[in-house]
Amino acid sequence: MAHLRSRRRLALAVPVVLSLTASLGFLPAAASAAPAAGTVARAADGPNLAYVVNTRTDRGTIESVRREITRNGGTVVAVYDRIGVVVVHSANPDFGARMRAVRGVDSAGATRTAPLSAAGTTDEGSVQVLSRAEQARLASSAAAGEEPLEADQWDLRTIGADRAAQINPGSRNVTVGVIDTGVDDTHPDIAPNFSASQSASCVSGKADTTYGAWRPADADHYHGTHVAGEIAAARNGIGVAGVAPGVKVASITVAQPDATSLFYPESVVCAFVFAADHGIEITNNSYYVDPWLYNCMDDPDQRAIVDAVNRAQLYAQRKGTLNVASAGNSNHDLDADAIVDDSSPDDSTARTRTIDPHECFDVPTQLPGVVTVSAVGVKGTKSYYSSYGRGVVDVAGPGGDKYQIPDTPSKNGRILSTLPNDQYGFLQGTSMASPHVAAVAALLKSAHPHATPAQLRALLKAEADNPGCPAEPYDGNGDGVVDATCAGGERVNGFYGFGVVNALRAVK
Repeated sequence: MAHLRSRRRLALAVPVVLSLTASLGFLPAAASAAPAAGTVARAADGPNLAYVVNTRTDRGTIESVRREITRNGGTVVAVYDRIGVVVVHSANPDFGARMRAVRGVDSAGATRTAPLSAAGTTDEGSVQVLSRAEQARLASSAAAGEEPLEADQWDLRTIGADRAAQINPGSRNVTVGVIDTGVDDTHPDIAPNFSASQSASCVSGKADTTYGAWRPADADHYHGTHVAGEIAAARNGIGVAGVAPGVKVASITVAQPDATSLFYPESVVCAFVFAADHGIEITNNSYYVDPWLYNCMDDPDQRAIVDAVNRAQLYAQRKGTLNVASAGNSNHDLDADAIVDDSSPDDSTARTRTIDPHECFDVPTQLPGVVTVSAVGVKGTKSYYSSYGRGVVDVAGPGGDKYQIPDTPSKNGRILSTLPNDQYGFLQGTSMASPHVAAVAALLKSAHPHATPAQLRALLKAEADNPGCPAEPYDGNGDGVVDATCAGGERVNGFYGFGVVNALRAVK
């Protein structure tokens, strides 16, 4: 994320509130007086919504803001005092506007457009579950020394992860936190490497470390388990292998447990802070923060979302955590002058809007310091769905592509990994590309245990292989229509950033 037109950066040594102001180009809210003493908050006649209130981090300001939250009809859910983020529920329709007028508040806004009840994850299409019979058939194709289903894992061979595992499978001192729909830690390919002490549920906006809280709500919340297997499925003679089968994996659940599986901002704030405070070296973020595909800085609610999540992920970086995120599956050029977003908000009625991706951000992938990952298929070329952008994408990883057919037993161009209830299945998406990069980062951290997040980002770029922009116009689905334009050269470009990551090179 080095291109200044796309992501304005500030050194991480600068305090978090100022970091967001400089890196994402918005000014702190004017310090205005709070409502006069004796003012009564408007009656709670609106929908009960969740909010983030972002303040200065000194104790006096936070306590003063908490009192104003109560006076204005809010209930505090969680306080992240080290980053100045307060999670609130309120049915006062004026709550956001009132809090933005409070002295010491930098931004405040609703994190959803639908009322509280009871993500857009970035996988492309539905999961294809392997039956027991198919697993047995594929296992017959395994070569000596391979996992039973490894013959179908073309992605491992594409980035040299099969050979890297023979040199250095990764260190038990490195943990990758999967911020996602939950991980089935009872899966036999995940259990050997699972870290329960670094796992939690952040669905409510406050960490729940009750045993098992990190697990998916049901089998339909399979996304996080698939991601975890891509990273660290054990080489134990069962099923598949992960890119870094020697590292540990943790689960930080953020998806709503209902059919929406939405990833709300307050849950993600909780997840980044929890990861930082529990010694997680790398987080994988295969999602965008709901309900907005892009959060625009001229909207007070969306601006508050960007502010809150950015404070949390910068805090994690300062504590030594590298954050890796998927670029998205809209085939959008994130360095274009304009993008049409017709999917937001996704928790109520979407409306079509044209946004500037330099002022409206895909969160967390476009936040400063986050490693942004595009997807490639078995041929090593951009997946037809993958978003891209010069100066936005840092590196690429195997995410699968149904139009790029591998020479494997199943002939399936998607990514094979673990699913809940001891199952295995294929998925494709930048959701699958990001964990490949997170796993390579874990291998780099294993080899360079004292490397900072900034140094790991540099190492990821240095070990990557860049195929360069395609010589012919890009037609990802083969329909004769040019689908995307690659800007840049052989060293760095919009499709692959600095290139496709290489696990073998990372351990040498």
